[in-house]
Amino acid sequence: MMDLPLNIDFSGKVVVITGAGGLICGAMARAFAQSGAKVAALDLNEEAVKKLADELKAEGYVCEGYKANVLDADALKAVHDQVVADLGTCDILINGAGGNNPRATTDNEYQHEAWEGCKTFFDLEQSGVDFLFKLNFQGTLLPTQAFAMDMVNKKSGCILNISSMNAYTPLTKIPAYSAAKAAISNFTQWLATHFAGTGIRCNAIAPGFLVSAQNKALLYNEDGTPTARSEKILNGTPTHRFVDADELLGATMFLCDDKAASAITGVILPVDAGFSAYSGV
Repeated sequence: MMDLPLNIDFSGKVVVITGAGGLICGAMARAFAQSGAKVAALDLNEEAVKKLADELKAEGYVCEGYKANVLDADALKAVHDQVVADLGTCDILINGAGGNNPRATTDNEYQHEAWEGCKTFFDLEQSGVDFLFKLNFQGTLLPTQAFAMDMVNKKSGCILNISSMNAYTPLTKIPAYSAAKAAISNFTQWLATHFAGTGIRCNAIAPGFLVSAQNKALLYNEDGTPTARSEKILNGTPTHRFVDADELLGATMFLCDDKAASAITGVILPVDAGFSAYSGV
């Protein structure tokens, strides 16, 4: 059982979480299940969400795992219909599917530092950039189309998107990912405005630097010592540490609680260990 940061009762709520096969959204699924919600865990990795669902059900919670391609509108509609049949209509949607892609990442931080064989900005693959934008932006838009009508019909609900500190100030090496997350922040504000008269709130969290399977090689050498890039990040963070995935749960549960955050919509909340507050001096 997780040690939850907030004791909020989500009993009776159906919470749909995309990307639930991953570290961050898997933790969110556990937190909502422990708080009484009926959780629909969606991911392209069916094995991961089925395993998560089985573990939570064995602990006495309500969770079902579904294979879902967030870039396939027809498949999402079918998953929506199955979720409704199994658990009921959606009350809270967390758009967690997303991520970076090596095909849209440069080797060098600055063009003048390029070396022979280095993948520069001019070598970025169009297919990689296209996929990354689709995964992050359309991978948020399409699930929202699939599940938000449930909330419109109820005249209540919450959508939570996952932005990034990259959305505020882009990081070197990852131009497409930074731009895609900036699009998520903008889209969050658009949705908050568009749904303002329906009772649906829409917000986002902007995680700081977490260590995950996706970026571990970027942050740590094989011997476990921090890489030069990792040292830059830590030196630019006043608390001099990375954010733990579980530290996103408090902000997530707060923003999804209709009572605590009833007047909060269109907000992108940083959870970054102070990274955005520090000038470097």
